[in-house]
Amino acid sequence: MKLTATLARIRLNPHAREVQRDLRDAAQMHKTLMRLVADNLGDSPRHQSGLLYRLDETPDTSTLLVQATTPLHSHRLPAGYGHVDIKDLRPMFTALRTGLTVRYRVAVNAAKRERLPLDRKDQRGKIIPLTGPDADQWWMRRATEAGLQLHTVLPTPLPASRRYGEHSSLVRHTLIRYDGTATITNPDTLTTALLEGIGRAKSYGAGLLSLAPAT
Repeated sequence: MKLTATLARIRLNPHAREVQRDLRDAAQMHKTLMRLVADNLGDSPRHQSGLLYRLDETPDTSTLLVQATTPLHSHRLPAGYGHVDIKDLRPMFTALRTGLTVRYRVAVNAAKRERLPLDRKDQRGKIIPLTGPDADQWWMRRATEAGLQLHTVLPTPLPASRRYGEHSSLVRHTLIRYDGTATITNPDTLTTALLEGIGRAKSYGAGLLSLAPAT
């Protein structure tokens, strides 16, 4: 596994038509951000590039965090899309160690697959979004699997990530942002979670885990 990643922090221009379009349709956002990575990455370009993103919004600004394990080419964004800063994340991976206390942020699509009766065992149940304590338990379990011992958990429901599917049907992905502090218990599994993302809907703004030193 590559132990390298690059992070682009894009402060969006709210007046740009492409930004307004992408904020309305996560599928369009995905297409725009895939322009940041190289072409010809095969049948699963998002997976091959390790591209993950999260939209962080405040009353004053909207900022996209875009992470990839391949180089990010900011000049390929639409003109006037936003101000871009690019950072090499290798120092972060080098600093990961057991017992280190960190601050974390992640937006996830907490969900489970419906259990079907035995007479329908040849079928797959639908995906059911989780909310409230069920979603919190989902995140705490995933965090433990990812090599984090959580100390604090602050959930913030986010607007659903919306995209238009076949025949212009609207598809919604429920998103919850979690912030808090944690201690690293397994740097190797944590590295995997940082590079590969957590949970579903990774093409539509979920799964990117961010860490910072706890002060």
